[in-house]
Amino acid sequence: MDPNRINSKSWNAVAGAYDRFVKDIRIYDRTYDFICHEVSKPSARLLEIGCGPGNVTQYLLSKRPDFKIEAIDIAPDMISLAKENNPSATFSVMDCRDIDRLPPGFDAVICGFTLPYLSKEDASKLIGHCADLLNPGGLFYFSTIDGDYEQSGYELGSTGDQMFVYYYREAFLRQELEKAGYKQIRLETAVFQRKNGLKETHLIFFARKP
Repeated sequence: MDPNRINSKSWNAVAGAYDRFVKDIRIYDRTYDFICHEVSKPSARLLEIGCGPGNVTQYLLSKRPDFKIEAIDIAPDMISLAKENNPSATFSVMDCRDIDRLPPGFDAVICGFTLPYLSKEDASKLIGHCADLLNPGGLFYFSTIDGDYEQSGYELGSTGDQMFVYYYREAFLRQELEKAGYKQIRLETAVFQRKNGLKETHLIFFARKP
């Protein structure tokens, strides 16, 4: 079966459990603070891709209630939770591979941990499409899991649901960002400990559209 269909089905199934899980994760807050600082335009328009239950949107709005946030996710149950958690934002069910259908005009695009569920081909397209959606000077933020792409494969989550997880290295992602025309590329890392005790290095990129 297509890994994208399996991942979509699994994310929908774990929506409630994931909503409870992410509420306790604070290691990325400093990177969200950076977004709030760098997107200085009042009432800036932001797009969040793969918003899940809306935890990132909720954090951003707690710091910058003037932000106008539109968000998408492939899982309908995630979108339902995101709407409950963020009544002032706009949410839609949408596959991130279809964002080229959206009209441009965003001051920032936020893409937290969507790339781990996209193939290299789809990840490359996403990075390019996000550049097309941004206003000049707009900020692109995305995060993923560090590792060799060849080690990508099916993994079993704590809920027992199976997902296909893709790993990426910094060099490939920088290459794709440069190819798409981004400038001022900045990388941060965070170490995340999974429930099974294993540790992952997460790559968090910031880049500007000229």
